[in-house]
Amino acid sequence: MAAGLEIHDAASTGDYDTLEEYLKSGKLDVNLKDVEWGSRTALHWACSKGFVECIRLLLEYGASGTTRSDSGWTAAHFAAETGKVHALRALYNNSIPIGLPDKYGDTPKRIAEMYGHTDCVKFLEHAEEEQKIKGINNNIECPPDTDRET
Repeated sequence: MAAGLEIHDAASTGDYDTLEEYLKSGKLDVNLKDVEWGSRTALHWACSKGFVECIRLLLEYGASGTTRSDSGWTAAHFAAETGKVHALRALYNNSIPIGLPDKYGDTPKRIAEMYGHTDCVKFLEHAEEEQKIKGINNNIECPPDTDRET
């Protein structure tokens, strides 16, 4: 495993205690991208797998909910792809924009539609409307050829 990716492993397996230990040490970058896996962060993995407590912990330690993978996906895209509505709720409850488009223009809601995750689609429709009312910007386009950090 490449240096610093220990938090990715802990987040992807739902190992809360180990993840917390790594984060408390302050020695690892909570937003480190794994270039061998499409520049996914630990938060991307936790959302993809639906490990809500790990999601909350990562956000508490400064994980960016809008960091992009190589395809422009945010953590919400990964949760939507795998039908993890609880992960989407965790992001939403932490005021993370959950309707950002990827570099192809697909939002997490569109990804959930493509994979037939109707519970995620319903939640995202409702949550996106509420985020608009709260002034959370879900209209930020993914830069075409940049690091894709927002």
